[in-house]
Amino acid sequence: MKNNDPRQNPMKDSESKLELANKIARQSKKVVKTYATIEDGLFKGVRWLSSWIDRILFNPRYGKIVSLALAVLLYLTVNFTNTSLSNNIQSVFELPSVPVTINYNSDMFEISGLPGEVAAYVMGEMSDVQLVRTQKSYSVVADLSGLTEGTYQVKLQPKDFSERVNVKLEPSTAMVTIKKKVTTQFDLSYDFINTDKLDNIYILGEPQFEATKVNVRAASDTLDSIAFVKALIDVSGKTADFEQDAVLVAYDQTGTPVKADIIPSTVKVNVKVTSPSKDVPVAVELQGEMPEGKAIEEIIFDHSSVKIYAQQSVLDKLDKVSVQLDATKLTSDTKMYQTITLPTGVRQINPARVNMDIKLGDAVSKTIDNVAINAINNTNRYNVQTKDDQIAVSVTVYGTQANVDKITAGDIYVYFDMKDLQPGEQEVTLQVNQDAGTYVKYTLQQASLTVNVTDPSNSAATDDNDSDGGTN
Repeated sequence: MKNNDPRQNPMKDSESKLELANKIARQSKKVVKTYATIEDGLFKGVRWLSSWIDRILFNPRYGKIVSLALAVLLYLTVNFTNTSLSNNIQSVFELPSVPVTINYNSDMFEISGLPGEVAAYVMGEMSDVQLVRTQKSYSVVADLSGLTEGTYQVKLQPKDFSERVNVKLEPSTAMVTIKKKVTTQFDLSYDFINTDKLDNIYILGEPQFEATKVNVRAASDTLDSIAFVKALIDVSGKTADFEQDAVLVAYDQTGTPVKADIIPSTVKVNVKVTSPSKDVPVAVELQGEMPEGKAIEEIIFDHSSVKIYAQQSVLDKLDKVSVQLDATKLTSDTKMYQTITLPTGVRQINPARVNMDIKLGDAVSKTIDNVAINAINNTNRYNVQTKDDQIAVSVTVYGTQANVDKITAGDIYVYFDMKDLQPGEQEVTLQVNQDAGTYVKYTLQQASLTVNVTDPSNSAATDDNDSDGGTN
């Protein structure tokens, strides 16, 4: 019988292992040789490619072509990457002030409660959201068509947004009140606007309107709030008579504009533009007292008169303009450049400043007697009797010798004011006009005067009563 136990055939087992080892060794050498061949081929290929690239890159003939090819490759790589990223990234953008438009019959109804603007949140891919941001042709619509008077909760709808984005509105609804309009007639008044752009030398006349009444259409409570309707007349740059279509605006009692339909919305108006003026002399008003022993001999102006612009009624009351001069600082002959004081109601003076050449002299005094006493502002036509029938006072005149010698009693005006006097005996204060053009100063020798005031109308009534009594 044949025995198959390997332990009983050790020689054969050793031969098998040796043969296996030799086989593995041969296979390993073959693999190493193959890798060496591949490696050598790769190195040769790399060296060839490197040499070829060097010849291309550093060859002037191919340098521009290679640069262009690399630039195109870089551009395509960057843009493809950015486009891919932006197309995949979701974005949210807020539009804080999207105007709300209304679909309704504006001739028949007035709408309240609807916001003028709402916030819109745009959601979608970044490229689509960015397109909406640059487009700016979107809006929000409140559709009130078909609704009549009443209060409604209205849904606000986004309009003209891209279909590729989602839009959320805040608020998305509004509580709207619809009221029927009625029409009322108002008198027309006016305001001049942009008066700061009108030269001061011009005076605007009373506007002449094509129509003096206008129709205003609004809800009843809105009409009740309107206090007046004004035509706004733009006078900027006007130098002559003009005609324009003035815009009409309704206002409440506080002057706040009221939204309403004004029919017509403008009115034709004509306005006259004038420039009243008058030439008047310049006088000096001394402030304070001259230094002791000194007086003004004369003042020579570079302009003996100036032109003043004002309403004609103001011009009629003015016969001079004045320059303020601090007398306490006048110690010697001097020259000054002074601004002319603008009288009340005068809009402009030309020139506004004058040069003065001031000459001083030694002061003297003289007393002038028999200066007449006058009563002013006797609007009630009272009878006035002075104590001891005094009708004149003495006045001391101070100035240079030449100026004092020129003054007579007729040049001095002494008076008392009867504006607040009532019938009866009382003491009044005497005053004297200081004539700026004479460069002298007047001082009254008597400060007050006793007068007896009577009302002639009461005397007439008493005489009538006495006459009636005698006939009875």
